[in-house]
Amino acid sequence: MDTARLDAAELLKTYKSQQQVERGFRFLKSPDFLVSSLYLKKPERIEALLMVMTLCLMVYAAIQHRIRYELKKQSRTFPDMKKKPAQNPTGRWVFFCFDGIHILTINGMEKHVIGITERQSTIIFILGSTYQEIYS
Repeated sequence: MDTARLDAAELLKTYKSQQQVERGFRFLKSPDFLVSSLYLKKPERIEALLMVMTLCLMVYAAIQHRIRYELKKQSRTFPDMKKKPAQNPTGRWVFFCFDGIHILTINGMEKHVIGITERQSTIIFILGSTYQEIYS
């Protein structure tokens, strides 16, 4: 990064955004995620699992960023845990809110997505046509 091209406000914003990355990696360091409890002993397998987990964190961060960006761009909100309108929900909260969606299969062929709430529809709509096709 060329600091000569950033003004003080942009530099501070960039510096503070590093905290978001650290928050994601904190999960990998957490005692909640003990690799040994998954019975992985070989360093190559532990490394492979950490690679998959890092990829998952990247996808999680990308989806969270896109949702926040689109909410602001479209001047929309998503209810937070206290049911107050917010434009910056966490990915964790959004994923939690998607609990309860089911796929109904009729005669082993016809599939219908059921149980979509209004707040789930909000996220599906702002994520665009690909997501709308999947959930319709």
